[in-house]
Parts: sequence; C-alpha cells; structure tokens
Amino acid sequence: MTRSLVWLVCGLLAGAGLVAMWDATGRVHIDALVPHATAAATPEIPSTDPLGVGALGRVEPASAVRRVGPPGTLTMNRVDRLLVREGDDVAAGQLLAEFADAPVKDAALQQAEATVAEAQAELARVKAGGRPSDIQAQEAQIASLIAQEGIARTDAERARTLVPSGAGALAVAQRAEAAADRAAALRREAEARLASLRESRPEDIALAEARLRSAEAACAKARADAALSRVFAPVAGKILKIYAHPGDLVGADGLLDLADLSEIDVVADVYETDLPRIHVGALADVIVPGVSTRYTAKVQRIGWLVRHAVEAGTDPVAAVDARTVEVRLTLDEDGARDLRHRINMQVQVALQP
Repeated sequence: MTRSLVWLVCGLLAGAGLVAMWDATGRVHIDALVPHATAAATPEIPSTDPLGVGALGRVEPASAVRRVGPPGTLTMNRVDRLLVREGDDVAAGQLLAEFADAPVKDAALQQAEATVAEAQAELARVKAGGRPSDIQAQEAQIASLIAQEGIARTDAERARTLVPSGAGALAVAQRAEAAADRAAALRREAEARLASLRESRPEDIALAEARLRSAEAACAKARADAALSRVFAPVAGKILKIYAHPGDLVGADGLLDLADLSEIDVVADVYETDLPRIHVGALADVIVPGVSTRYTAKVQRIGWLVRHAVEAGTDPVAAVDARTVEVRLTLDEDGARDLRHRINMQVQVALQP
C-alpha cells in the first residue's frame, strides 16, 4: 500500500469516527474513536433570580418644596417688609412678608367695615321702629289735632245753623266746614305716622337688609384685597431660599421656597421597562456621590405618569429618548437626618428585587 493511499484510508476512517492502528506484524486494527474528554461540556443554565433596578434620583421633602409668592395679577408687587430669613422655621399661617400696597388696601378695608356698621345700625333702627320719645311726641300731636278738629267741627255746625235765620253768612259756614275737614286730614296723617313709628313696614326692612348685604360684600372684597398684599406660610416648615428682599419686585421665581423637612424622600426616575420589577414596599440602597455611607429606603409610591424626556448631549451611549416614571422612596432615619440639608441633590438608587 502506498503512503498516499494509507493517508486517504486514515482520513476516511476518522470521518466515520474510527481509528486505524498497526501492530508489530503490520496488520491494521480499526477501533472506535474515543474522545480524550467528556462528550460535551454542560451548557450554563441561565439564572432565574430576579435582577435589581438602578436609577438616578433626587432628594426631596415628602411635602415637596413650596414656591411661595404673590398671586399672578397685573399689579407690580414690590416687597415692603420681609419678616423671615433663610433657615428660619415658620408655622402654618405665619405672616412672611408684606407688599408696598398693603397700607392703601388696609384703609379701603377700614372704610368698608365702617359702611357695614352703618348699614347694620340702619337695619336695627328700621326694625325697632321709632324711639319712645318720638312716639310720645307723635301721640301728643295727634291729641292736639283731635282737639283742633273738634273745635273746627263745632264752629262749622254753629255757622250752618245760623244761615237759615239770616244771622250768619253761607260763606262763613263753608269756611268753617273746610277748616274742620283740614283738621281731620291732619289728624289722620299724624295717626299714620304714629303707626309707622310703632311698627316697621316690610318694604323698609327689605331695603335696609339689601343695603347691609351690599356693604358686607364690599367689605369681603376689601378684606380679600388686603390679604393679597401679604404672604402667609401655607404649611409649617423651613425657609430654604429667598428670591426677593425689601424694595425688590417679585419676579418669576416668586418670593421664597418653603418646605417641611420632617420627612425626606428620594424620587427616582425609573425607566418604563424596569417597572415590572418594582413593587411598593421594596427596599433600596441610596448612594450619595462622595459619601461611603449607604442609606436604606423603601418604595412608598409608584407614579402614574410616564414622562417623555428628550435628552440632548454628546455622550453616544446616553439615553436619547428616555421614558421614565417617578418612584418615591422614604429614607430611613439616618438618611433623612443626613440629607435634610441636601434638597434636590442627585443620588443613585439601587432597588432590590
């Protein structure tokens, strides 16, 4: 057998999984090809353990930061008095600042309150009727008119009886009767006046009540205008930042920032694809850049809104079309104490599965 033919046979046998061996006599033995190692390495089984979620977050008070300022009106609000400083603790409803138009609005409020008092007094007078002295005077006037009417009526009768006998003129009798009628009319007028003094008319009361309601409405408006010239603390907390001082106009930034720092949270921006691996009550590690201490936090609330943020930058691996959901986590006592003075600081959040 030539050498080339021998190598050809060996190659065919190897392809079939066999091996050719020669013994000392030159005979050929064909055996199965035995591998030097196990048949095949066992493939790795992918792990079924859930993975954690990493995200960037920021430190934020549980009550959020309140931007306090005047209402958005056309009036230019200039700060006249500022009653707090940065770092002060304030109570809910505490007066923080006054604007330059406060004295003018206070004067308008005082005028409106005086008008209300006047309307109340008028209504009380109408309901009460006349004063006792006025009623007594009116009764005396009626008595006088009754006496005058009696005298006039007596004179008219006497003059009428004298006319047929020729002792009296007809014109005199007619004048006496006219005087008696005039006295009766004055008496009836006085009696009507007395009745109005003793009992008020419904229409007079309704008119007085309407005037009182109008005065009260004007007073409420003046009181609201005066309140708009002042800034009160909406919640109890700490003054974080002041943007306008006495003499400054209040701009778009408002007057100051206020927050309740009794509870501190971390708000993490989690990608929408990672939401299925997050649940309320899950624990997380909060990592502060430059600080070796890791703080523990617990997922308190998962947001409802997916935010679409387009990030423009030069980093080729950065997220260009990021869709995230805000996840709020409550810090432990140590984290709340240490990060209370780091509002809006960026932190790293590692949410455990």
